[in-house]
Amino acid sequence: MSRSAAPAALEPGTPAATRGLVEITNVYKSFGQVEVLRGVSLTVQPGEVVVILGPSGSGKSTLLRTINHLEKVDAGHIAVDGDLVGYRARGGKLHELREKEILAQRTHIGMVFQNFNLFPHLTAVENITEAPLYAQNLPRGQARTLALELLERVGLSDKADVYPRQLSGGQQQRVAIARALALNPKVVLFDEPTSALDPELVGEVLDVIRSLADSGTTLIVVTHEMGFARDVADRVVFMDQGHIVEQGTSAQIFGAPQHERTKAFLSKVIEPAFHL
Repeated sequence: MSRSAAPAALEPGTPAATRGLVEITNVYKSFGQVEVLRGVSLTVQPGEVVVILGPSGSGKSTLLRTINHLEKVDAGHIAVDGDLVGYRARGGKLHELREKEILAQRTHIGMVFQNFNLFPHLTAVENITEAPLYAQNLPRGQARTLALELLERVGLSDKADVYPRQLSGGQQQRVAIARALALNPKVVLFDEPTSALDPELVGEVLDVIRSLADSGTTLIVVTHEMGFARDVADRVVFMDQGHIVEQGTSAQIFGAPQHERTKAFLSKVIEPAFHL
């Protein structure tokens, strides 16, 4: 991590005026000689639904993983509600937090991965209760009640005691979404949540994400589902080669993109997406 000076607004003790404000400031990230993120800056307002689009290798998923410090940034910084993610500001410089402190921060940032990542030896309800039990020390009975409520929210109240192998891909992903919500996060990140699903199962997962968007939860979604992005996003961000090329409302990006690279990308993907 480049120990660049932290801005005064992010010094310790800064009050959090909102819930779910994400501020990404001049973030760089390289893997070896490959620069994946090149000075990315983005602010997501509380309750906003931001969808990130772009070709493979554009840095979308890496950006998402830096938000909860699954990937350390090389320079720049990220804050959620004014609190630096993965670092503390001291003496005008950034110092990485201890692993225990980073894990505590992640309880405020839910994440749903491409491949579900459920524990195969645990039932659906047990997968959801793990985090409240061990991260929040919630009594087992309360954790189970919460998990059952979340399963009902994602339409799987009848699958509480079923193991992942007995669920369809769409059902597994809905359990994963319920698990991400179990700690009442400020922000939920979705990394191509439908990419591992058969086409006929995509809709059930997108419907759950739509309901979250309607509830006012701050969502940042990396997806190739153009119809979903057009219908649900408050703002669409298009990335290419580690940069944010263009951003705007879904109507602006899909109806009148300004950048030639955005136009070229959408011309290749928009028709197949709308004719599924």
